[in-house]
Amino acid sequence: MKFRRSERLIDMTHYLMEHPRKLVPLTFFSERYRAAKSSISEDLVIIKTTFEQRGVGTLQTVSGAAGGVMYLSMVSEQEAREFVDNLCQIIADPSRLLPGGYLYLTDLLGQPAILNEVGKMLASAFAKKKIDLIMTMATKGIPIAQAVASHLNVPFVIVRSDSKVTEGSTVSINYVSGSSKRIQTMALSKRSLQENAKVLIVDDFMKAGGTITGMINLLDEFQAFVAGIGVLVESEYPEERLIDEYVSLVKLTDVDVKEKKINVVAGNYFTKKQSECS
Repeated sequence: MKFRRSERLIDMTHYLMEHPRKLVPLTFFSERYRAAKSSISEDLVIIKTTFEQRGVGTLQTVSGAAGGVMYLSMVSEQEAREFVDNLCQIIADPSRLLPGGYLYLTDLLGQPAILNEVGKMLASAFAKKKIDLIMTMATKGIPIAQAVASHLNVPFVIVRSDSKVTEGSTVSINYVSGSSKRIQTMALSKRSLQENAKVLIVDDFMKAGGTITGMINLLDEFQAFVAGIGVLVESEYPEERLIDEYVSLVKLTDVDVKEKKINVVAGNYFTKKQSECS
């Protein structure tokens, strides 16, 4: 069956976006559409230009016999700022206040549109990094890890507070919670990580950074490396934070339980992106 160019463009775009960060040889598309490589190359130029103009991503070309083309998911600054501004307004709703000054965020982690955008933004922040795996702590970090993993096209693993018999042998460590100063335990299956793996750690909320520090120490036990750290919400912390290098989408600056006021601003996502580009 011979494909028209319009059909090729639609199908190629869909395939590339469904397989981010996967190197696709030009011969694959050439055989798929029964078209010359020169025609495929022209089509890819059109797709790349459209992606970049719309701010949804880009195509990276690798030359040589083992080369091909790879789609990298991106977010335009305008789209990112609109999303973060809207997220700040949602989180600042006084009805989210819980006893003790905690915030209710579970509903946000259950909305596919929000999760997809969170995943795309964090994936975009680390698009240029070599990442083999996403790691998070159960349970609220799981949907975020899955969203980021889908845009980076890598697996994700879940660190738990206790081991499960279905996971086989595990590696466990003790860590100190940064805010409560309590000693806690986290565990990960021995089969989850390969030695020298480059891991992106993600979480839903960070205060002092104790949990993330624990995951970093757990990676040391596997002789794996931290490729980056991304969080949905960071909280203002008066003491020294345990984590220095991270990317956050939203920052919680103050919670006034008596006045029922929640102050939320954009995280460091935009400053980190600017420094990366400079």
